[in-house]
Amino acid sequence: MAVGILEKIKAAGVVGCGGAGFPTHKKLEGSMEYLIVNGAECEPLLRTDRYLMLFQAPRLVSAVMALRQELGIPHCVFAVKRHYHDEIAALRQAIQAAGADITIHELDSFYPAGDEQTIVYEVTGRVVPPAGLPIDAGAVVDNVATIFAVADAMGGIPFTRKYLTVTGEVRHPTILHVPVGTSFQACLELAGGVTGGRNVLVAGGPMMGRVHPMEQLEQLVVTKTTSGILVLPEESAPARGAAVDLRRMVQRARSVCIQCSSCTQLCPRHLLGHPLEPHRIMRKLSMGGPDGSLLDDSDIRNAQLCCECGVCEVYACPMGLHPRKINHMLKEQLAAAGIRYQRTEDAWQASSCREERKVPSKRAAVRAGVAEYDGCEIRELKEWEPDRVELPVKMHIGAPAVPVVSPGDRVAAGQVIARPPEGALGAMVHASISGRVEAVGERIVLVKSEG
Repeated sequence: MAVGILEKIKAAGVVGCGGAGFPTHKKLEGSMEYLIVNGAECEPLLRTDRYLMLFQAPRLVSAVMALRQELGIPHCVFAVKRHYHDEIAALRQAIQAAGADITIHELDSFYPAGDEQTIVYEVTGRVVPPAGLPIDAGAVVDNVATIFAVADAMGGIPFTRKYLTVTGEVRHPTILHVPVGTSFQACLELAGGVTGGRNVLVAGGPMMGRVHPMEQLEQLVVTKTTSGILVLPEESAPARGAAVDLRRMVQRARSVCIQCSSCTQLCPRHLLGHPLEPHRIMRKLSMGGPDGSLLDDSDIRNAQLCCECGVCEVYACPMGLHPRKINHMLKEQLAAAGIRYQRTEDAWQASSCREERKVPSKRAAVRAGVAEYDGCEIRELKEWEPDRVELPVKMHIGAPAVPVVSPGDRVAAGQVIARPPEGALGAMVHASISGRVEAVGERIVLVKSEG
């Protein structure tokens, strides 16, 4: 009996490559009207998806055609910013050559065009309900790198190597294709090394990525969700925001917020009609504290709707406050208290002001302090394989994978080394290089065999 495409994706351990790492085989289950391939790559500086659209368009189109045919998807769409002229031309050529019934939706250049609820509205005109998923509007959204991993899975190739962007304060910004588990240190060396000065590391993009001090460099490794490695100056907005501790953020919110409501007026989820109003959350904090006493408040509970895009704090707030991080704190407290957002059956409608309040991508890059790097066209690819990798057993939403190897075992690249628990949401982890298992724990360490 032929193995179905979802089983191949599951066996390959494919997860979303640019977000939280939702297992792709689960995401594609069920009936959908739209498969939207997210080619917006809306974070400043990142170029990985653009590279794949430019140089791997036929493989991407082939994968989408296979998904369309096997899953019976009526509409398949590549959503791409209209100023990605070369990438759109490559996709059009591949679609025409394949005779594929796939369309291209050209997006304005705004941030966050790649937010999955935003992109669903742009393509379909439908609003995903608050705390809902795109499937609630009949759509599934996967980014370009995820679809490329699906193409590999269709050919029996497991998800063991990652495309990512390395840029910022490095000598040669580049696109890398390296095994999962490769150290950040090695990735920076492949980009010519750091140029100097006092910098921080960002895993991901400058608006939503996780900031790390350079002292943590040796601890960081490429995972299935690593879309980029940025080296940014300590005076950049991401670095400044990371330097402010949570207690200080709350104190400043109480004393400095002027209730201008710019954070709410420019919030992408609020503009989709969701009842998220960051300025009200900041005001409520001035009345109490982050100790659970406010968790019954409806405005506070609406923090669960925040997508943490960073528009509020990087772009909107004139006082340099941190509504996103405060929302993140409240989301954690609400989750710990077992409080979930209560969805209603209301019909949600986008704001009539939405179009004029979209944040231009270039201005977002300026506010984030990364505009000087954002004009860099990166079309060079470097392939490389290290002698040692460290593979985390949790690189996805769901339960950590359970190791099925022990120290001293010999493994081949592509071999399963950890599996999700029986019946749990998760993803397979495969050896990304051939060699010997050196250690097993939260990370499985592999070293190349001698000889």
